[in-house]
Formats: sequence, structure tokens, C-alpha cells
Amino acid sequence: MTKISLKTAEEIKMMAEGGKKLSKIKAELAGAVKPGVTTLELDNLAKDLIKQAGGKPSFAMVPGYRWATCININDTVVHGIPNDTKIKKGDKVGIDVGIYYFGFHTDTSTTTVANLKSQIPNPKIEKFLEIGRLALKRAITQAKPGKRIADISEAMQTTVEGGGYSVVRALTGHGVGRQLHEDPAIPCFVVGDPNKSIKIIPGMVLAIEVMYNAGTSEVVYKNDDGWTIATADGKISGLFEETVAVTQTGPVVLT
Repeated sequence: MTKISLKTAEEIKMMAEGGKKLSKIKAELAGAVKPGVTTLELDNLAKDLIKQAGGKPSFAMVPGYRWATCININDTVVHGIPNDTKIKKGDKVGIDVGIYYFGFHTDTSTTTVANLKSQIPNPKIEKFLEIGRLALKRAITQAKPGKRIADISEAMQTTVEGGGYSVVRALTGHGVGRQLHEDPAIPCFVVGDPNKSIKIIPGMVLAIEVMYNAGTSEVVYKNDDGWTIATADGKISGLFEETVAVTQTGPVVLT
């Protein structure tokens, strides 16, 4: 049984404060992605920035996980553990980060490329990332009263597949609030009868997450750490996510 925790206007205001801080942290982390930097250095930066913001790293509160971020390079889809791997020129780097601030979590992700300033961007990767950003933008517009979760999923699926890529089917976005992962699940594709999908109502706060691959939708566990999930065909994957509050007047992006 799905149990959705609705937030009051006051609680959404609190979450917006944390989300604003997290948005700045995400931007700083994305700006720090450069060839030669290790994923652990990015994680340590995230820890410092979250501490300075007066929050705690949400991800480090997940049992068995002690890092502030998940850093996803090239074929890694989600849950890439920060380590001493050096980022190389031209690598696709996904950054997923959350903050626990005044009793509430917010969660956000972005994907970028480790380019040198003098380097000409790779048009193939740029197009791939542009589709992910567009899919998230379109999905967020559906997060309003009167719509259903399937409307969010459909916006992601049609945009990604329209660009010639695949949405990840094994993973979902989620509700967020006092817990990092709450109901409802938000798939990147339409599951079952859309008319039976959960209705969107004011007070919901959703981590809307576009997870998609350049190749097929299949994913596999990589390494033996029990966390890292990668594309089955070794092609790149992308991740874009915002925490979004549903209000009477429509979606409000908190991150």
C-alpha cells in the first residue's frame, strides 16, 4: 500500500531553504569537475560545502553508505562510489547529492563533461545531455494537481525516446521529505494503465529523476561493491534530478 507523506506550506518552506543551499552546492560540484580531479576529492568538497551550509549529507544517512555523493562516470548509471579514480578529459560525470537540513531531505543530480576550456565540446555527448535536461523540464511541468504520476513518467519517456535514447526501467524517482526515499515511486516510463496511476495532489514533494542511457535500457551491477549500477552495453548514461513541491498553483522546484 502506497503511503504518501504530504507536506504543509510551512514544511515546504523549510525544504525550499535546504533545496536552495543544495542547488548552490550542486553548481559548485559541477564546476569542480575537471580532468585529473578524483571522485573522492569531489565527495570531500561536497561534505565541506554541506557542513558549511549547516546541513548533513543525506546519502551518508543511508545504512551502509558513508559518502555525501554518488559520482557516476561514463557507463555508470547511479550509485557510483567516490574513490581515487581520476576523471579523464571528455568523461561524462554525473553528480548526485542530497542535504538533510532542519529535519528534511532534498535530493538533486546533474550530469556534465570533464572538458578543458580549450576543448571543443563533443556534439554527440552535448546532444545526449540536452535531451536529459529537456526531459526533466517537461516532466516537472506535469507535477501539478489533476495530473497523475504516469504523466510525469510519460514526459520523460517520450522526450528521451524521441531523442533516440532509452529510459532506465529498473530504477525510479521517489517522494522525499523527512525520509530521503518516500512514496510514491516515479518511473521514467509509463507502467500499466496510466489512468490507474497515483493522482498528484498539493503537498506532495517529489524527487523527479530522469535516468537514461545512450544505448539500451538494461543495467547491471558493476564491481562487487553492491552499489554501483552501470549500463549493460557499456554506453554512457545520464542523470538529471530536481526536488519539486506540488502546490495548488503547480510545481515549485526546490533545488
